[in-house]
Amino acid sequence: MNELEIIAVANLEVTDADEYRKYEKGFFPILKKHNGSFITFDDFPVHKEGDIPLIGRVILFGFKSEEDANNWFEDPEYQQLSEHRRNGTLTHSITFTKVLKR
Repeated sequence: MNELEIIAVANLEVTDADEYRKYEKGFFPILKKHNGSFITFDDFPVHKEGDIPLIGRVILFGFKSEEDANNWFEDPEYQQLSEHRRNGTLTHSITFTKVLKR
């Protein structure tokens, strides 16, 4: 089993479903190109504690290395595609976090 080295956490609110759908259609091939894998998404995350709850959609996906994660984010093809996300959502955050080795 391949362990993920980086987990990406995205938090956004979809404001234009048609525009965001354009992003979704192109997202997975570019993710795969950079050794990424989709984990899950949730439109109704349950906030348990703290002052700043996540709002809207939470998306988790992972990469085999930090280099893969950075290459995905900096890929000109992804940056062009991400204009649809920027135009179709209110993006609260996209955060990379390292996975602890077991």
